Amino acid sequence: MDIQKDLVELYTTVFSYPAIDNHAHAFLKREYRHEIPFEGIISEANGSALLEDAPQTLACYRAAAQLGKLFNLSDGADWEEVKRERSQMDYLELCRLCMTPTKIQCILIDDGLGIPDIVYDYKWHDQFTTSPTKRIVRVEVVAQDILKDLMDTHLSTGTLAPLNLFDAFVATLTTAITAAAQDPEVAGFKSIACYRTGLDITLTQTTPELEQSITGIALQYSTSKKLRLAHKALNDFVVNTTLRVAGQYGKPVQFHTGLGDNDISLTHSTPALMQPIIKAYPNTKFVLLHSSYPYTQEAGYLTAVYRNVYLDFGEIFPFLSADGQRDVVKQVLELAPVNKIMWSTDGHFWPDSYYLGTLQAREAVYEVLGASVRRGDLTLAQAIKIAKGAFFDNANQIYNLGLVPHVA
Repeated sequence: MDIQKDLVELYTTVFSYPAIDNHAHAFLKREYRHEIPFEGIISEANGSALLEDAPQTLACYRAAAQLGKLFNLSDGADWEEVKRERSQMDYLELCRLCMTPTKIQCILIDDGLGIPDIVYDYKWHDQFTTSPTKRIVRVEVVAQDILKDLMDTHLSTGTLAPLNLFDAFVATLTTAITAAAQDPEVAGFKSIACYRTGLDITLTQTTPELEQSITGIALQYSTSKKLRLAHKALNDFVVNTTLRVAGQYGKPVQFHTGLGDNDISLTHSTPALMQPIIKAYPNTKFVLLHSSYPYTQEAGYLTAVYRNVYLDFGEIFPFLSADGQRDVVKQVLELAPVNKIMWSTDGHFWPDSYYLGTLQAREAVYEVLGASVRRGDLTLAQAIKIAKGAFFDNANQIYNLGLVPHVA
C-alpha cells in the first residue's frame, strides 16, 4: 500500500467534495455589516470578554492568519489589520471571496435569530450555492409570535381568559408547526430549549402548570410589551408538540446543545439530559448541534444507542484551537456511527465565518482520518466514505434533500 498516494487521494476528496451546511444563519445586510462586533466570529462571549479577551485566544490568532492569507495580507497580519482590510472591501466581493472556496452546495438556514431587519432573507444566499437554500424553523420564535398575536387580541378585547388563551395557543401552534412540516422549503426545525429552560425536557405538563405559564406571560407582556418564552412548562410543551408533528412528517428537529453564550446554564446543556424525550419519540430525528461541546462524548453515546439521534460537529470551527478541533473530531468518531455525523459552519452574520468554518473543518477531518489511515485503522476507501458522508451524503439523506453532489 502506498500511504503517501492514499493520503493525496484522501486530501483531494476532503478538500474538494461538495458540502451541505446543515446549520447556519443569514448574512448581515450590506448596510448593517458593521452593526455587530466582528469578534463574534470567534467567540460566543459578550461585552469586554468578547472585545478584550476573545482576540487573545489561539482560535483568533489562527483565524487572523487564515483570513490574512485569503485577503492577500502580509505574513503576520494581526486581527486589527484583518478587520481593516475586510471593512474596506466591496461587500458582495467579500461574500464571493469567502464563499467560493467553501464548495458549499446547499445551506440550511435557521432564520429565527430575531433580527430579521438587519440580515438577508434565506433565499438571498442562493447566489453563493449551486442548490437552493432551505429553512430551519426555530420553534420558540414561532411560539412567541403566536403568543404575541394572542396577547394583543386579549389586551384589545379582553375576550380571552387564561384557559381560553391556552386553548387558542395550542390550536394555532399545532397548525403552524404542521404547515411548516408540510412546506418543501423547510428542511427541519430547531429548538433552543437549551438556552431558555434547559435540556431536561419533561414529557408531560399539567393544565394548571400551563395555565400558570400563560398567565405569567400575559401579566409580563401587559406591562412591558416584551415577550420571551422562558417558562419551563410552556417551553417543554412547545418542544413536545414539535417533536410529535415533526415525527409524523419526517422532518428532523435540531437542538442547540453545549457550546453557546453565557445565557445558557452549562450544566443543563448536556444532551445526556435528553434521554427520556429521545426514547419517547422514536420516530422523530434528533440532531444534536454544535458537537455538544464540551459534552461531545455524551452526544456520541446517544447516537450509538438510539437509532433516531444524529450528531452535528459544527461551531467548534473556528471557536476552538486547531488541537481542540482535532480532539473533538476524534471524540465524535470514538463511538458515533459514521452514517450519523454531519458537519455545519454555524456561519452567521459574516461570510468569513462560513469560510473559516469550512476550511478548518476540512483540515481537522483530513488530519484525523489521515492519521487513522497511516496507522492502518482505516482503509483509504473507508476514510473517503466517512469524509463524503460527514460533509454531504449523511445530511442529504437525513434531511431528505434529494441532492446530487456537484463534483467539479
